[in-house]
Amino acid sequence: MTKSQQMLMYMGVAILAVAAGLLLRAQLTSDNPQAEMRTSVANSGAETIFAASLPDLQGKHQSISQWRGNVMVVNFWATWCEPCRDEIPEFIELQEKFSDKGLVFIGIAVDQQERAAAFSKEIGINYPVLVGDLKAMELAGAAGNRQGALPFTIVIDRSGNITGTKLGRLSQSKLESMIKPLL
Repeated sequence: MTKSQQMLMYMGVAILAVAAGLLLRAQLTSDNPQAEMRTSVANSGAETIFAASLPDLQGKHQSISQWRGNVMVVNFWATWCEPCRDEIPEFIELQEKFSDKGLVFIGIAVDQQERAAAFSKEIGINYPVLVGDLKAMELAGAAGNRQGALPFTIVIDRSGNITGTKLGRLSQSKLESMIKPLL
């Protein structure tokens, strides 16, 4: 068998394997109503976020929809998450820099209220911080965080559409390039 024939055979096997995987996935998804429900929730991720209400650092429930119409950066974080702690000072700077242009950061701490409040005070967070548990992670999942990891950041335009998401630490320059066209 020549090298080109071997290559064609390997490519054929690879194509068959991919096709079989796609067929299996389609079969599992169509037989799994929970997978269909997750897909439906993902398609309405921004609306799911706007429909949510979570307690702030004082324990008062805040509806996320109150910030609709602004450019929103929704950041899911925790005090025990080092990359979360690293990016928050940059968020504070961007909030200060662009708040007069309609930018609103919303921190959603997946943490204990006392810990989130202490950290917020210590570092000087200048934007609303809400506190959530599993409900907060469901919101992150609705917006595309399938891994359930932190930090997770969502950018929402003035019309209420998700224009970008980032799992993991988000640099100030990258975030600024995401929000500037929306302002």
